[in-house]
Order: sequence, then C-alpha cells, then structure tokens
Amino acid sequence: MLASTRDLLLTARRNVYAIGAFNIYNLEGVKAVVQAAETLSSPAMLQIHPGSLKFGGTALVSLCMEAARTSKVPISVHLDHSTSASAIQQALSAGMTSVMADGSPLPYTENLTFTKQMTELAHSKGAAVEAEIGRISGSEDGMTVEEKEALMTDPDQAVEFVAATKVDFLAVTIGNVHGEYKSKPRLDFPRLVRIRKNIDIPLVLHGASGLPPEMISKSIELGVCKFNVNTEVRQAYVQNLKKDLSTSKSPDLVDLMQNAISAMQEVISEKIQLFGSVGKAHLHESPYASMLAGQRM
Repeated sequence: MLASTRDLLLTARRNVYAIGAFNIYNLEGVKAVVQAAETLSSPAMLQIHPGSLKFGGTALVSLCMEAARTSKVPISVHLDHSTSASAIQQALSAGMTSVMADGSPLPYTENLTFTKQMTELAHSKGAAVEAEIGRISGSEDGMTVEEKEALMTDPDQAVEFVAATKVDFLAVTIGNVHGEYKSKPRLDFPRLVRIRKNIDIPLVLHGASGLPPEMISKSIELGVCKFNVNTEVRQAYVQNLKKDLSTSKSPDLVDLMQNAISAMQEVISEKIQLFGSVGKAHLHESPYASMLAGQRM
C-alpha cells in the first residue's frame, strides 16, 4: 500500500528500527525493492534522485506510485536530494508522499530560507519534508579532522533550523559519506546523541552503503530511523549485467532484467535485515496510516 513517509518514520522511531530508503532508476529497481520488502514483510521507501526524475519524468514517478499502491506492504515514494523548486513541485503534483529539500550546498541562511519555502509548499499538499544541515562529502580522502568536523551537523544550529523551517525529518552529517568509504568509517556518535537530545523529529543518515552492522545498530539505538542506500544496490545491478553479458553471446533481455532484479533484491534484503524492519509491516497498517496515504492518492 502507498504509505505516508511521516507515518513510516514515526512508527519506526517508536519501535526502534529504521526504514530502508532505496534509490531506484528503472522497473528492475522498483521490483527489487518491492519484492524484498514483501518477502520480509517490511516497510520500505522508493527514492527517486533528481537525475532519475529528469531522465524518467512522470512515467518513472507513476511506476513508483503504482508499485507502492499495489504492494502488500507499506511503501512510500520520496524525492531525494532536490535543490530545485520546480522538481519539488513536480514531485508533489505527482503525489509523492515526501521530498527532500536539499539546501545543504547553500550558505546556512539561504538553506534555511529555501527549506522553509519548500516545507510550506509540501505541507500545503499534505506531504512531508526532509532537509539537511552540514555537508556530506563524497570522499574522506585528503580531509583533515578539522575540515571534516566543520562539515558536520552542529547540534545547536539544528535546533534553530528545525524550529524555523518546520521540517519533518533531518538528515544529519556525523562522518557519513556518499558513495564508497575510502577508509574505515568513523561516525561521531556523541554528536548524534546531542542532536537527538536537542530535537524531536526523525533523524536520517545518508551514506549507509558500506557502514558496518555495529554502526548501523548504534545509529538506530541513538535515534536514526531512515537510512539511504544507493551505491551497493547500483553496483549489484551493474556487476550482474557485466557477468551475464560476458557469459552469453545472445542473452534474452528478460532474463538479463530478472537476474539483475535478483542481484539487487539480495542486497536490499540484507539491508532491511540490518535496519531491523523485518516483520514490521503490520505496525504501519492502521486507519491513521491509511488516511495519510489516501491524501496522497
């Protein structure tokens, strides 16, 4: 069923697990997420990156929305990392249950203004907003400790930001990075504790690909209830295609797609188990959840 992202995260937070938010690019990705979630009776999120939205347009959004509506488990559809007001408007008009208004590349005051405007727009349409302060890098290489700390979320600033913008979820930067970790991950858990103590909305951690299980568990224990996953799923897709194309001179296209789905589903299933949401789908099947989802149909 099409679920409210707000309900997914609030329920996960109350019950101390996290929702897996998986970036998708095509039909194979959608099927991999839905099949993994249904098999494990877990809620999940289909995330569309701005690049995917630009490429796939309303057809890709419609695919995700229909897959969520017909799923046997609660699934929400979310626009990830958007810096564009027009893309956010497009996503909301298409019925997405949440968007990420990403002003983190901007100076703090401009980030605050952009996020506040997008939050007012989303709330007027019954959708929720994720925002980010701090700056997640794509690589740790060449950064001093001081430089890295300067990019992290300031706990005191987080209080001001959330109060001013009225966002629903906050993506925090505590040493997590996008893409592959080039060295052993080091997360600033004391910083996460301070953030959690200071604000009362669900917290999100990007860059979950490559984080060891113990860091995932500790993050959930300290209040993270949404993890973004992209790199490992994308790698499974590409690597499986390479293998199939190298071993067959004239592969059947449907077989190629099905094998890619299976490869991605295996990774997604592992993440869902790490996030602790296996068997939790029933917790979201309430009249309140149905009402919120119905507002987005």
